[in-house]
Amino acid sequence: MTHTPPTLPPLYIGVSTKMYLGFQASLRWLEQVRAELDARPALAAGRVVPFVIPSFPVLPSAAGILAGSPAILGAQNCSPADGPWTGEVSAAMLAELGVGIVEIGHAERRRHFGENDGVVAAKVRQARAAGIAPLVCVGEERRGTPEDAAGFVVGQLEAAFSGSWDDAGSAIVAYEPVWAIGAAEPADAGYVSAVVRGIRRRPEPHGAGELAIIYGGSAKPGLLPQLNGVSGLFLGRFAHDAANFGRVMDEALEAVQPA
Repeated sequence: MTHTPPTLPPLYIGVSTKMYLGFQASLRWLEQVRAELDARPALAAGRVVPFVIPSFPVLPSAAGILAGSPAILGAQNCSPADGPWTGEVSAAMLAELGVGIVEIGHAERRRHFGENDGVVAAKVRQARAAGIAPLVCVGEERRGTPEDAAGFVVGQLEAAFSGSWDDAGSAIVAYEPVWAIGAAEPADAGYVSAVVRGIRRRPEPHGAGELAIIYGGSAKPGLLPQLNGVSGLFLGRFAHDAANFGRVMDEALEAVQPA
């Protein structure tokens, strides 16, 4: 009798450009990213899932550049509601543009735009209603113990999912300790792995123990192979060099190779 090995969940490797790149620079960078994707036909197997999150004005052009590639197009934000919200962008419009992931609750938006748990939960609901995967950003303000960090993050997730873990499987969690965002180095791999284990243990009774949890916070090449039980990386400025994005994809592809 033969046994089929269990299917391992994919690794997600994503990058946001924030506001670092202008319009033309974004297009050049996206063309370079597309070349990195095309140079890795193994991505077609779907065991490593790349995603790219440029600025809002770039999204239509980005959709064209990435068309036919394995990359998912993402957006950096969405409105918490439909209707007459001047200056906001609805999740429904993002879906029309081909967006498959939307970043919600980043520490910068919580801190500088006053986005509280209620706003984050409303955005998660809007994303789901539009058929877009919420990329829910969570993380503690100051470094403490992994147990304390996991407890804090689980509280953030409870709020983001409005107290129900039933649909958590459609989300991706970006664990980004606030103290590591923009730092010279990421949080150390042992700490990150311990926090992610703690996060997974907390919601297991709710059936969400297999959440996709990726790490962000000065993430760069060389970190992924050191992590244990983490679902990928959310890259920042280090991946604004498309070659670095390619290097991390190579590390991810190596990690998913059969033993």
